[in-house]
Amino acid sequence: MRSCGIVVEYNPFHNGHRYHAEKARELSGADIVVAVMSGNFLQRGEPAITDKWSRAAAALENGVDLVVELPFSWAVQSADYFAKGSIKLLQALKCDALCFGTDNEQQFDYADYGRFFIEEKPAIDQLFHELPIGWSYPEKMAEVVSQLYPKAQNFPPNHILGLSYAKENALYAQPMEIFPLARMNQGYHDESLIMDQFASATGIRHAVFAGEDISAFVPSKTLEALRNTQISWSDFWPYLNYQLRANSLSDLREIYQMREGVEHRLIEQEAASFSEYLQLISTKRYTQPRLQRLLTYVLLQIKETEIIAEQENSMLHILGFTKKGQAYLNKRKKQFTLPIAAKIGQKEKEKHFLTYRADQIYQLIHQQEQTIGRFPIQA
Repeated sequence: MRSCGIVVEYNPFHNGHRYHAEKARELSGADIVVAVMSGNFLQRGEPAITDKWSRAAAALENGVDLVVELPFSWAVQSADYFAKGSIKLLQALKCDALCFGTDNEQQFDYADYGRFFIEEKPAIDQLFHELPIGWSYPEKMAEVVSQLYPKAQNFPPNHILGLSYAKENALYAQPMEIFPLARMNQGYHDESLIMDQFASATGIRHAVFAGEDISAFVPSKTLEALRNTQISWSDFWPYLNYQLRANSLSDLREIYQMREGVEHRLIEQEAASFSEYLQLISTKRYTQPRLQRLLTYVLLQIKETEIIAEQENSMLHILGFTKKGQAYLNKRKKQFTLPIAAKIGQKEKEKHFLTYRADQIYQLIHQQEQTIGRFPIQA
């Protein structure tokens, strides 16, 4: 059974995601499409608009055969760590191919880039450390790549993720075959809706919170989930505001990724809402995604030792599968290189304690979301 892996967040699941799953199967010639999906908190440091079970259910009804959760310790990270955890799980699941969306406008050989990055790592590291201290990590990597690998000249968000997937994939003895897929119609951050079947997740979320009709852009399962739940950072603002006020500067310094004295900036600003607060603390150096991740760590009181511990205890938490996905699990599971968790019990909770903590915090707003003892969705 040939399998193609995809890395997803589905915030929320929309028609473009269905197209991605269908094209992944078509381009790779796969029998099975395997999705590694972020849980209730996402890569850019945001709570998911609907819970992970609802998003997995929508995926399974629209082209995906198996959904596995990307643990919090990998999911809420910058591109390189997000890719590292995602590829680790897809490799553990023995996927033969990898298909990801890209907003790069020109044809690009991601596999070649992955090989280049491995072969030229000493030169890449040296140039990276020679660049100005005030530059952000994405700015430094863009400069390094443009100098040492001129074929990569522009860096829209999904292209950056694609580069991260490619270099991580190249580290394995048997890299997955790569199939990049050009995005349809809209950019990653486009906030508008268009009169067609495709719209960006960002545009759909804005429309949802504005009370606009999104039925042309999402499947029925997503509409059903959004009727029950519409979660955003504003829901968690009282809890985050409490943490910012209750923690001392020394406490905040212990939070994962709290560096360069940014804790002073966090407690100096006061605001009536999360959106206002984020505007006040954002700078060119501290971008909104970076700050949102940091604020998620504050909300959940995440320490670096905890991140490392959960990453070292990775497992395959199955959120759901179709009949084809179940057949794949039965056929290939003895070859998997990480343990499988069909449900979260005490042992699994102790290994993936950050993911469990994230679910508990998410449940403060969405009380119907269940983690402990829940079996995978069968579609």
